[in-house]
Amino acid sequence: MRKNLISPLRTIWSAFEARLFSASSTDRLFNPYRDRHPELDCPDAPAIRRRNLWRYLAAYEAPPPVFLLAEAPGPWGCRFSGVPLTSEAQLLDPAFPLHGEASGQAGRPHREYSARIYWRVMHPYFPRFFTWSAVPLHPHRPGKPLSIRTPTQREVRDWLPLVAAIVEALCPRQVIAVGRKAEFALHLLGVPCTYVRHPSQGGARQFEVGVRALLEAL
Repeated sequence: MRKNLISPLRTIWSAFEARLFSASSTDRLFNPYRDRHPELDCPDAPAIRRRNLWRYLAAYEAPPPVFLLAEAPGPWGCRFSGVPLTSEAQLLDPAFPLHGEASGQAGRPHREYSARIYWRVMHPYFPRFFTWSAVPLHPHRPGKPLSIRTPTQREVRDWLPLVAAIVEALCPRQVIAVGRKAEFALHLLGVPCTYVRHPSQGGARQFEVGVRALLEAL
């Protein structure tokens, strides 16, 4: 786990340590890097997800020129993997460009539709891009830990300092907002960006067309 990170990614990891890993969960937001659900997560789940996140950052040998900001972790993807728009099943696949461990108690690794679509499109461009979420905690409905809801504007505002720290560290040539909440966050920060449709909820084709056009032009 302790492979050295290149300077921009080391700065981002320090921001995670300062702002993310100690943030408390609530009845509507779950921090997968700090907390565990006794019926859903293995005993050392938060540490596993932090290790997976470290491996994600360690995969970069040069600063990626593209930054994609998504909205928030889904219940079957980053909630268990710790890596944005990535599932446990993908991290355990030897053919996948990132590797990691499963943190859930389910009999088999979790899979996520959005993560599958995202990486089907993005895999050929890795590691020329870095992905993060406007709200890095999993937004769910009270009492339903595996539900998903749209982050509120207040929640997006709460995490603007972390997004700003990532943009400042990477100095990307191209910033892409994956979904309207991500676009809202970047606009609040005054970061020029291009919007593309999120791959969930029937947006897979629009996401693919929009992202490929931007990346091929770059």
